[in-house]
Amino acid sequence: QNVYLSIGPDGFEIRAASQSEVDDYFDAIRPDTPQTPIRDLSHTTIEPLSEIGFEDAPAFGSKSANLGELRSFLPAVTPDGFAVPFYFYDEFMKFNGFYEEAEAMMADTTFQTDPATREAVLEAFRKRIKKFGVLPYWMSTALSDVQETFPASLSIRFRSSTNNEDLEGFNGAGLYDSYSHHPDEGHFAKSAKQVWAGLWTYRAFEEREFWRIDHATAAMGILIHPNYSAEEANGVGVTKNPYLPGPGWVGHYVNVQVGENLITNPEPGSLPDEFTIADLSGASSFEIQYIRHSNLIPEGETVMSRAQALRLRGYMATLHSRFRSLYNGNSSFAMEIEFKITAAGEIIIKQARPWVD
Repeated sequence: QNVYLSIGPDGFEIRAASQSEVDDYFDAIRPDTPQTPIRDLSHTTIEPLSEIGFEDAPAFGSKSANLGELRSFLPAVTPDGFAVPFYFYDEFMKFNGFYEEAEAMMADTTFQTDPATREAVLEAFRKRIKKFGVLPYWMSTALSDVQETFPASLSIRFRSSTNNEDLEGFNGAGLYDSYSHHPDEGHFAKSAKQVWAGLWTYRAFEEREFWRIDHATAAMGILIHPNYSAEEANGVGVTKNPYLPGPGWVGHYVNVQVGENLITNPEPGSLPDEFTIADLSGASSFEIQYIRHSNLIPEGETVMSRAQALRLRGYMATLHSRFRSLYNGNSSFAMEIEFKITAAGEIIIKQARPWVD
């Protein structure tokens, strides 16, 4: 059921919500005018992450650009890899006539009015992109050159980096899928097409439609870096304490789960460690306060040690300062990160985006 929840200083009200209340709520938060995401197609080559930064987001997507920025000042805790620009997606779509297909698909009245039809047609469109899409020779060669830089036995991660996620006011978390390219899967083209097709998932399309984001100018970049195996933990952190967000309560907030069970897409029934780290006047006085504990580890244990948590806090403080300056953030600004702890106990920050309250 749809639920109405109102929390006030003296209590709360919770009850079933009427359809008119639901409609009014969504009408109130939906933009009145169409939004056209920025898409810079002037960057025509795949770049090492070390060669791009924050300012390159319009051409590579904020996910790739922010990770490139991270490598410039925290290289030891960020993966090394490459960024494929929007230009490749745009040329691939034009080369195969997929833009025309998408335009005809979206113009169909049944597609517009029937969600079940829309979901089925989008699925069929993605299958055509992956099965029948052909890369121009120059594009295939560029991906081959990148593939040859990695050991043949290594599994490589292909991650979405669009121009409509990881933005201030809209993070789009979980809308677009990532894939692992395994050694026996041949040319990188296979995984590239999977990521490009992912721009057209039902949930991503519906989200863009609700926020009136122009589907025709939405673009997909790709972030490529080595995969990690036998991970000790995965987590998400925020560079402020959302429970006590005032200026007098400097702190950080972390959710972390054991193993490869992602916080962003958790396995059913799993609960992570959830805690805050408060700055009580000096590094020796940091206090870790647990809100709940993971249900996947023995009672009394924690996913991260105190030393690991404080090391992560130091990285988060550093990147907060850098990105707050880049985004011209105010006192409530914060960054959200995704991180992992490798089998060797190393902390790797794999994503950084503005926190959306």
